[in-house]
Amino acid sequence: MAAKSKKQPNILLIMTDQMRGDCLGIAGHPDVKTPYLDQLASQGAWFPNAYTAVPSCIAARCGLLTGLSPEHHGRVGYQDRVPWEYPVTLPGELAKAGYYTKCVGKMHVHPPRNLLGFHHIELHDGYLGTYRRSDTPVYEHQAVADDYFHWLKSSLGIDRDVTDTGIEVNSWLARPWPYEEKYHPTNWVADRTIDFFRSRDRGKPFFLMASFVRPHPPFDAPQCFFDLYRDKELTPPPVGDWADEGRLKRSGRVVDSDTGPIDLELLRQAQVGYYACISHVDNQIGRILMALSEEGILQDTVILFCSDHGELLGDHHTYRKIRPYQGSIRVPMILYNGGLRGMQDNLVELRDVLPTFLELAGETAPDCLDGLSMLHPNNREYLHCEHSGGDIGNQVIVTKTDKYCWFTENGREQYFDLAGDPREMHDGIRDAANQARISVLRGLLVRELAEREEGYSDGTRLIPGRPQRAVLQRNLR
Repeated sequence: MAAKSKKQPNILLIMTDQMRGDCLGIAGHPDVKTPYLDQLASQGAWFPNAYTAVPSCIAARCGLLTGLSPEHHGRVGYQDRVPWEYPVTLPGELAKAGYYTKCVGKMHVHPPRNLLGFHHIELHDGYLGTYRRSDTPVYEHQAVADDYFHWLKSSLGIDRDVTDTGIEVNSWLARPWPYEEKYHPTNWVADRTIDFFRSRDRGKPFFLMASFVRPHPPFDAPQCFFDLYRDKELTPPPVGDWADEGRLKRSGRVVDSDTGPIDLELLRQAQVGYYACISHVDNQIGRILMALSEEGILQDTVILFCSDHGELLGDHHTYRKIRPYQGSIRVPMILYNGGLRGMQDNLVELRDVLPTFLELAGETAPDCLDGLSMLHPNNREYLHCEHSGGDIGNQVIVTKTDKYCWFTENGREQYFDLAGDPREMHDGIRDAANQARISVLRGLLVRELAEREEGYSDGTRLIPGRPQRAVLQRNLR
């Protein structure tokens, strides 16, 4: 490999799970407190138009780690136990470029300890039920394969677990962490990250992915972070003129429903728990920043912060992710020490992280990538987002100013003027003034889906009712 013309920076990717793009102080959120992330954004670059192409864990992370669009990496919904076999990956390419590569925290790949190009991982995937069943091979079972679970049980006893709060992994219930804070998985990721700074090979640059499971449920931050919001009057979730209250009434007493709770006090408690988890992660990021400073490498390290997808948190009587609304598909994106300052209004997506890091490392991105470096303005007119899944399976065209949604099972359409109505309070699909614009956006989706194996488009129109797939077979690579 040819010698680099200048010193390669260390690269730190800090990632959360299920954090909304609006849940930053710098984004103007009225309630959530994120002082350390706001500091990074104020001293670096913040991307308010950042999205995930597929708003659930596996598919979103696949886009980030491969630099591919869903059409090409093949994951357009949620399905566990599909092997990850990709020739080009983010850690693999940086390893080729001379970096020591490590992940601490969540990967959510298969098999669970697939290195995917990393030299080393210290794994905590959170609670994944498919890897806890009694018929799971022992080497894939979370009690064995997950480093945090092994450490927790070694420290507190074999019968201790993250389920001791009594909160299910997709629940809208909330309660504080029952043990000392140092045993919380959020602290564990920060601890292992900081220890890496001590033990690293100082003769080469590093790429470290510090991947937090929170603020994904369970909402179980330590008590002090609950106290930040416990007595605060919180802004209620937006409820648009199109919201489905009937679905809420049918499923609003199911603790892992896709609507959230029908009980407004329980919904408020979910907000408190969610914001508490965000502030807890932010606090631990502060510890990481202090450790970088003490090591004397903060200014030699590029830091990118993002999440895999958002959390609807009661918006329009919806909860969790998958759906095409801003709380689900918009993600936070902050770049520090990357040469950019201030707000960047480009449309960006998780697939753009890989080519961005390669450019920062002084490497040329492989031609197979769909992502674009975020270090330069791009000319994206729109992003195509999607997620399979029954009656909420959807296809989306989103721009800086508006959004068109099409539901694949029944052909229902929605249109939102994001510039004038960022909280999506009004569905303008039937408004006469919008019809020309809707036709343009619908045409873009027809074109995007024309060659897809599901048969959603024949090149001239959208075709509802076609079988939905979580994983595409033709283009999986």
